[in-house]
Amino acid sequence: MRNAAERKRVVVIGAGLGGTSAAIMLARQGFEVTLVEKNGHVGGKLNRLQTQGFSFDLGPSIFTLPQIFRPLFDGKGKRMEDYISLQRLDPQWRNFFEDGMVLNLWEDRERMRVELGQFGTGVISEYESFLEYSRQQYDIVERGYLRRGFDTIGQFLRFYGWRDARNLDYLRSMSGSIYKRLSNPYLRDIFEYFVKYVGSSALDSPAFMNLMSNIQMEFGLWYVAGGLYQLATALRQRLHECGVTLLLEHEVLRIDSRGRSVSGVQVRSSNGLSSILDADFVVSNMEVIPAMQKLLSASRSAMKKLGRFQPSCSGIIIHLGLDRVYPQLAHHNFFYSRDLHTHFRRVFREGKLPDDPTLYVVAPTRTDPSQAPAGCDNIKILPHIPALDESRPTTREDYEALRNVCLEKLERMGLTDLRRHIVVEDFWTPFDIEARYGSNRGSIYGVVCDRRRNFAFKASKQSSEFDNLFFVGGSVNPGGGMPMVTLSGQHVARMIAEQSERGTR
Repeated sequence: MRNAAERKRVVVIGAGLGGTSAAIMLARQGFEVTLVEKNGHVGGKLNRLQTQGFSFDLGPSIFTLPQIFRPLFDGKGKRMEDYISLQRLDPQWRNFFEDGMVLNLWEDRERMRVELGQFGTGVISEYESFLEYSRQQYDIVERGYLRRGFDTIGQFLRFYGWRDARNLDYLRSMSGSIYKRLSNPYLRDIFEYFVKYVGSSALDSPAFMNLMSNIQMEFGLWYVAGGLYQLATALRQRLHECGVTLLLEHEVLRIDSRGRSVSGVQVRSSNGLSSILDADFVVSNMEVIPAMQKLLSASRSAMKKLGRFQPSCSGIIIHLGLDRVYPQLAHHNFFYSRDLHTHFRRVFREGKLPDDPTLYVVAPTRTDPSQAPAGCDNIKILPHIPALDESRPTTREDYEALRNVCLEKLERMGLTDLRRHIVVEDFWTPFDIEARYGSNRGSIYGVVCDRRRNFAFKASKQSSEFDNLFFVGGSVNPGGGMPMVTLSGQHVARMIAEQSERGTR
């Protein structure tokens, strides 16, 4: 712990999971930390709406890799369990197909063997072999890229060398390796759509991203009791306990710089007053491209260097409060496109709204009845769609038409008379996501994962122009999703502590 004379000041822009993680870890190491957030809550996209007895998690719905969150809570006699209660979900997903097939994805290996028994022992063997392959990919990536926080292909290759490189599946796409290992069409769709965690296409992501299956199957899929927003509430408590100064409803207007260093930020409070916060280090939880454009007025050449870090997909998000229950739904559900590859090509290569979307549907009352009134259902519907693109403009009317396509699809696939039972609705478009969270063109998961464009790498966590400016969140390595953005904050806290230590020698 640094004494008062040695304490260095850090300003963190944005209280998303990456920014909050960095703020907590830096404060625990003795830095003087101020966290600035333009909205009125901690958690970023981890947000909540409560109305008429319904409670909607507006952002993430799945909690995985709980061990990554532990460093934010554990220590000095405290454990993560003192702040949040986790419930393990099994089945993890329920999968609905257009031909009427319904398959559960079980973490429990024996129950999964029974589920797949209808297809014969060969399919069971392929499934188990695929999980071993997924675990191998995870083990390789975790011990270097994830654990050490690599930012460049050079760092990656120096660490792994040729031995591990031979075992890393990078020459094929996710889809290519899935089709090589699995013959069952239902399992192919299920495992291809694990790419939802990074908002990308299985046709374009490198095959080692099949490690995402192992993340879920080995470490479990969890629900935070009371709703995922309880995690944000717990993190706000930790910020207070660690001595972080939290400025809600304060918008950062500019990052000030001198030569190769940033010196602080200009902020405006909700009452319109502006002030300067001086800093020895600045951490931005705003995505790299919007931050460079809006807060640093970066040059055209600087922005060109970021061209390979295009946004992930966006989505329309439909939250429905229903006056009845649909018992066929599990907690997490997927309703698949007739042709998933056509869906991937249309959204990610052609940049068009899907005409037959794959739908992620969450029904949290299966685990937590408190999320809706008795006898009612609370569901979230999310299809992946292109990020906003000025060359292919879309309107709110376009998104409302897609909403109707989604609801018609669900009614056709078993949720009979769904629209007749809506009593509460909350509807988000990419315009809303961009405006609320400052995300790049309304992206949900940060940077797209594309083996030809960026080899699944995201932007670097440390600025190439300013030595004391750092970035966290889904637009930097290791990427999108709650665990990964939280890990980025921990890596940045370590990087700042190491840089600060070198500067005091």
